[in-house]
Amino acid sequence: MTILPERLSAKALLTGASGFVGGRLRDALLDAGVDVVAIVRKSSPAPKRGRSVAADYDRVNELADLIAAEKPDFVFHVAGVTKGVDYDDFARANVMPTRNLMRACERAHPELRRFVLVSSLAAFGPSSPNLPHVESREPAPLEFYGRSKLEAERALADESKRVPYTILRPSGVYGPGDADYFNLFREVSRGRNVYFGNRQRWFSAVYVDDCVRAIVLAALSGTTKGEGYFICDGRPITWETFQEEIVRASGRRVMSLDLPELLVDVAAFGGELLSRVDKKPRLFNRQKALMGAQAAWTCSHEKAREHFGYRPAVAVEDGVRLAWQWYREQGWL
Repeated sequence: MTILPERLSAKALLTGASGFVGGRLRDALLDAGVDVVAIVRKSSPAPKRGRSVAADYDRVNELADLIAAEKPDFVFHVAGVTKGVDYDDFARANVMPTRNLMRACERAHPELRRFVLVSSLAAFGPSSPNLPHVESREPAPLEFYGRSKLEAERALADESKRVPYTILRPSGVYGPGDADYFNLFREVSRGRNVYFGNRQRWFSAVYVDDCVRAIVLAALSGTTKGEGYFICDGRPITWETFQEEIVRASGRRVMSLDLPELLVDVAAFGGELLSRVDKKPRLFNRQKALMGAQAAWTCSHEKAREHFGYRPAVAVEDGVRLAWQWYREQGWL
């Protein structure tokens, strides 16, 4: 399936090209004819496709020189971290690069058509099962990751004087190449369908190609300047429904396991203790357990539909099936 059906004559700077969403965005832009230049950290490998340049996010002058030399039409800032030992880890990776990239754009290339920040639903915190988040609601992030994403959004707005920006807040993004939801697919492939005390809790999801399409459509639209948007597939579901779709895609008989919430809390506390000892961030800790304990993480994409015509094309049953096929073909399962 072609993610971006139209050819685009443009140049884009992209961060996070080695990640899940950023990599999919890079490929979609390249396939559409965009000249993509990926910004990578000097310690990171270059992406497999497209041009790349190494730069340090804490050096505004270096970023400004790069932007002045390339003069991109768009900056897509997708890079960030989802795990850390303390809040400073998240601030260094999610807030500082956003602020410095916008400062560099303001200084070196204010003619930039759009600066697009990919934030997260986590910036607004949990919702309630019968009341998905809308953009007019007051954000109330719950943990370090969400707090850092909200701070990055505010830093972007504070630094933007001449350069127009747009913020996208995806819900849970899944699909080919994702390593987080993959754990659920792997468990099913081993005959286990595991719930972490969350079987009847609600969340919004979006297939990665729909997320990428929304990012580009928002960048191209004249109505999205200075605005933020939730991106999802429009149908909140329970974890039970989502994981049953994985089981259905596998075609296997599996054993369902409901882990008690107390066991999840103990495991999260153990992960956090290990991080304090070796200073290595882990995805599973008490912050993530707190997120998982909420009744709902849901949102509405109505504003995105009204402002730039976003309409998700992949329903969850199709997205899960496509993801399962990709994992199998790539030897992940």
